[in-house]
Parts: sequence; structure tokens; C-alpha cells
Amino acid sequence: MTEPSQHPSETLVERARAHLRASGMRWTPQRRLLVEVLLSTHGHVTGSELVERCRAIDPDTTPSTVYRSLDALEGLGLVRHSHGHDGVEEYHVLPESVHGHLRCEACGGTWDISEAEAQALTQALAGARGFAVNLSHLTVVGRCAQCPPVVATAEPELADAEP
Repeated sequence: MTEPSQHPSETLVERARAHLRASGMRWTPQRRLLVEVLLSTHGHVTGSELVERCRAIDPDTTPSTVYRSLDALEGLGLVRHSHGHDGVEEYHVLPESVHGHLRCEACGGTWDISEAEAQALTQALAGARGFAVNLSHLTVVGRCAQCPPVVATAEPELADAEP
């Protein structure tokens, strides 16, 4: 007789439970809720957004529980943290690979940069400066193809005004 197969998200919940317990943390209803909220989240999310989403379901959710749990869950690979262009810590849920980010300063759009796309830059910095880039913390800010370029204007000349 074969065992019924578990749903992939249920397997991740069990792995998260085991990982948190191995990290010395109790498996509380708030932590289970956080894991379930993470599994229903796609892409990037801030810690404060996660606290809000958890509190919408359980108002007793504490920010400290969310942030401590996120740190532990990163070790499991459930999330990976990065820092946005403004320094705000973001979490990428179930990242398939390490990646950087592009951010358009005009429209606010964001896009992922793969390791292959960033390779020339990271290799140049490694070769020229001996600097190993942590791609998950790299955000390049500029303008996307859909936004008009910034037109440089000459500074107005100051006239010599006599009193």
C-alpha cells in the first residue's frame, strides 16, 4: 500500500516546522501562519508587508516573531533577503536562483537581473578591484526603455548684477 502523496506546499510547511525547531524556535500558530502567507506570496515582499498580511488574518501577530522567523527561514531557502534601491529589506519568496534587480527611477518598475546578465559587471569588479559582488543585494537604478530619457539642461548663467 502506498502513502498518499503530500501537496508540495504541505511538504514545505513540514520542512519549515522542522527547520525552525532545529533552530531552537517553537512551532507556533503565528509561525505557521507566516509560512502559509509566504507560500501564497509571489516575487518580492517587505517584512512590514508580511506583518500586515499576517495581522489581517491574526491580529496578534508580532513583528518580532515575523522577522526572527524570516531570518531562520532564509537558512531553509524559503526566502532570500535583499535590499531595495532605498535600503529597505525585501524578501524574495522561493527564489529559483540568486539575482539582482533593475529599478526604473521614473515609473518605479522593477525587474530581476540573472547571474548571466550580471556576469560582465561582477567579473569586471572582481578583476579590477578584487571585489566579490553579492548579486542578491545589487540594485541598479536607471530608466527603462518605456520612460523618456532625462534631457540634460545647461545651468543658467548667472548675470553679474550690480546693486
